[in-house]
Amino acid sequence: MLGKEIKQQFPEMIVKENEKLSHYTYTKTGGPADVLVFPKSKDEVAAVVSWVNEKQVPLTVLGNSSNVIIKDGGVRGIVMILTEMDHMEVKRHRLTVQSGARLIDASRMALAERLSGLEFACGIPGSVGGAVYMNAGAYDGEVEEVIESVVVITREGKIKTYSKDELEFSYRHSKLQETNEIVLEVVFDLEKGKHEAIKARMDELTSLRESKQPLEYPSCGSVFKRPTGYFTGKLIQEAGLQGLTWGGAQVSMKHAGFIVNINQATATDYIELIAHIKKVIMEHYGVPLETEVRIIGEDKVGSV
Repeated sequence: MLGKEIKQQFPEMIVKENEKLSHYTYTKTGGPADVLVFPKSKDEVAAVVSWVNEKQVPLTVLGNSSNVIIKDGGVRGIVMILTEMDHMEVKRHRLTVQSGARLIDASRMALAERLSGLEFACGIPGSVGGAVYMNAGAYDGEVEEVIESVVVITREGKIKTYSKDELEFSYRHSKLQETNEIVLEVVFDLEKGKHEAIKARMDELTSLRESKQPLEYPSCGSVFKRPTGYFTGKLIQEAGLQGLTWGGAQVSMKHAGFIVNINQATATDYIELIAHIKKVIMEHYGVPLETEVRIIGEDKVGSV
């Protein structure tokens, strides 16, 4: 019924009903969305936000779903995936990117335009909107360092523009995690550079990533935030948890900070393994681990 209403209201938009979110997540896990929509413009996002408010339907927003675990019961209401919004353009040293574009593609666009600053992001598959939401980073670089401004839409449907300082960035955090506003567009403030130097740095980081990360299996990237004074992977390794398998999920043998899907893992496998790791690390070292990965959705009916 909900899907039919949405299709009538937005005939130009891609709409899917009872669609498994495992088709979209990097872990290859996740139950169904009641209705999945793929807006292609800011106006379409605004129209969906207005409609869900009027109808009082829950709305969940996803980007490239690379750092998220969706529970096996799926997500009720409407799930809006922004990956169709991927336009990018350059004016002098500014790179303007719609929120659904992959950060890795923004990094490549910067290289093509001889703009330096996004080299650290050359291996981050998340969407630009998601990267701003969590202040994504790698190899001593973070999104906050290259942000000029961010256009969002509030859950009430108001368009706002934030400066970098207004977003209150910190480690793997932005103000958007409290406001739950939806990123529409990001302006990166970059520097003119030499193509050869930018490419050399990106090649170096790609090589590092390929040598250290378990890219051969589905995963949600780095599972835990780095606790002050510790390396999470090292703690997990020293606690004897590397290689531990829970259902179809495994603490990666290549990098203990990653959990990989080695055999048709469920989201429940992931979530239970994460809880076990947190418990063991707390017992062994007194260090509370916080998840970097976002966990959303509902438990499967009949599961504990």
